[in-house]
Amino acid sequence: MTERSDTPELTNTRAERVAAVRALSGRSARSRAGVFLVEGPQGVREAVRFAGPRVREVFVTPAAAERYAEVLADAAENDVRVRTATPEVLAAMSADAQGLLAVVRTTEVGLGEVLDAGPRLVAVCVNVRDPGNAGTVIRAADAAGADAVVLAGHSVDVHNPKTVRATAGSLFHLPVVVDADTAGAVARLRAAGLLVLAADGSGPHDLDDLLDDAGKDQGPDLAQATAWMFGNEAWGLTPEDAALADAVVRVPLRGRAESLNLAAAATVCLYASSRAHRA
Repeated sequence: MTERSDTPELTNTRAERVAAVRALSGRSARSRAGVFLVEGPQGVREAVRFAGPRVREVFVTPAAAERYAEVLADAAENDVRVRTATPEVLAAMSADAQGLLAVVRTTEVGLGEVLDAGPRLVAVCVNVRDPGNAGTVIRAADAAGADAVVLAGHSVDVHNPKTVRATAGSLFHLPVVVDADTAGAVARLRAAGLLVLAADGSGPHDLDDLLDDAGKDQGPDLAQATAWMFGNEAWGLTPEDAALADAVVRVPLRGRAESLNLAAAATVCLYASSRAHRA
């Protein structure tokens, strides 16, 4: 059962355990310890529910323990240790804790494992450096019913606290593969039968046209199992990376906006495929 006391268990903001948790904001500390930080009630709730065996510890203030009693109940059901702490201690661990945070064991998911499951929709982020964008794409992929996300090339660390927060818990709903070899990952996706589409504002194929023609066997078919490639938020996909795709697709812009940001464009593309698959 979960261990918990009625009075704050951690009161010293300078305690060794507090410093160890705070250090997880850095990549080197996460790598050494093999764990990462999940901040806030939404992320902790999903971690406890969907990745319970990987949750090492949950820290909660007395007020948050009352407010999020269902999260602690799930923790108890999964034998997750819960420690109460003063608000000052939680704030010392993380400025974004909102009274509740968890330490979760990292795990690696290989692309082969994803392909063995026969995916229908995969998002591939290529050299995406902004943690908020990467996390939002993971969240959008989850919402659209994608089977996996691949962080390819020199993309941001998926366990960066900002990335984890931006996923809003979706990190624990679908596999996220890290693969530095973009070309190799794309080749394996295609070999597994997925159509590879690159999202680019200058692409010759209009997304609306592809959606209208889905299932008609007229050019790139959104009704097929598809892997979408999304590029860096500043410069998009390089010509070399775009050339890896079977087709390059643009999202139509009907207003005066010059472009869509990465996360918005990814959401539109993933939902277009999701709709085509549903039909």
